Amino acid sequence: MATTTLAPPPAAIAPFPLAAVEAKLRDELVEAVKIEASIRGVSLPATSAQISKTAVHVDSLVVVAILCTVEPIVGFDLSESVVRAGGYTSVDNALESLLPRLEKEWTKKKGAKA
Repeated sequence: MATTTLAPPPAAIAPFPLAAVEAKLRDELVEAVKIEASIRGVSLPATSAQISKTAVHVDSLVVVAILCTVEPIVGFDLSESVVRAGGYTSVDNALESLLPRLEKEWTKKKGAKA
């Protein structure tokens, strides 16, 4: 009688922590926009949600610096290549671009096929 050994099932890949990454990025980006507006004497809307939608330039170098605040959430160093050169037109625009790129990096680092 022959016996066969089954390979263990592949380890489940943890889901991308989208909510935590988005919240951290949004908080940091809004704060950066507030600081820049304060320096330039520009008035902004009262709430973070309104600021996120406001057309303001979000510098790519600022976004690269902000990436380090997300690294503890994802558990690895993030490459500046996920940031679009030239920056973004609003906080929401930055998030729309960054989140899919960060999730792709997560998938590559955690071993899943994209």
